[in-house]
Amino acid sequence: MAKTDGHIDKTIGNPLSWAAHVIDAGSHHLGKGAHETAGRDTAPIVLREIGTRDLRAALRAGYEDFKAFRSDVIFLCVVYPLAGLILIRFAMNETLLPLLVPLITGFALLGPVAALGLYEMSRRREAGGHPSWAAAFKVAEAPSAIAILTLGLALLAIFVVWMLSAWIIYAVTLGPEPPVSIGAFVSDTLTTGPGWAMIVVGTGLGFVLAVSVLAIGVISFPLLLDRHVGVRRAVRASVRLSRENPRTIAIWGAIVVAGLGLGMATLMIGLIFVLPILGHATWHLYRRAVEPAEELSEDYSV
Repeated sequence: MAKTDGHIDKTIGNPLSWAAHVIDAGSHHLGKGAHETAGRDTAPIVLREIGTRDLRAALRAGYEDFKAFRSDVIFLCVVYPLAGLILIRFAMNETLLPLLVPLITGFALLGPVAALGLYEMSRRREAGGHPSWAAAFKVAEAPSAIAILTLGLALLAIFVVWMLSAWIIYAVTLGPEPPVSIGAFVSDTLTTGPGWAMIVVGTGLGFVLAVSVLAIGVISFPLLLDRHVGVRRAVRASVRLSRENPRTIAIWGAIVVAGLGLGMATLMIGLIFVLPILGHATWHLYRRAVEPAEELSEDYSV
């Protein structure tokens, strides 16, 4: 378990000085970027077999973290439904209407990145601290910050590929002209052959990308927060865990999709509660899936 010190609970003080501190720490780690991306921790990553009992335990622990951080994580996570509503309103324009559903469903592809701060809060609480919402931003100071950024950019690239693919699929089926209205678009989608072709091809591609992101990200981000293993080893460990526990990971993916779907069905408001519980639970699932290293990296709780 990571070391802790009295700095964990330190208040952020003046926002400008706090921002300067974060930028300074980030600059320090940028200097070690290439090294950190490759990873310094060469200890074996030992995976455990996990089952539905572990999923239930992780969700319970995630809920306990949510209760402990309730006001802090609600403050942090309110930005996600607001951003989602803004993007949806933007996509309601007739020109971008075909991207509305891909935009909503694509939100799950960026879920592991969106939950980074929640992983960090759970990590610090597990280590015996009492972190506030400010601890979520300590991810920027992590020794593996560049590796985390690299993996985050990879998921962003997958999201961009998904959006571009969705537009291409629309262009070769119902397009390339934009819909004349919302009603016409819905009618053409559900009552014509090209519309159903768009649904089938789009759903199939979306499923493949979602499964890929699930396999890549199920434990890779928590692993990078916890150890200096580098992007390649973190991703390989995550994929190997998915390959060796396909049923359990599939159930976990279904839980995530159902939770995010419920959150979005409530005009994004439910995400304020769903996202932190799932984020905290992901950290605890990682703890149940990976044997602790004998020697962890130096603490960066400053």
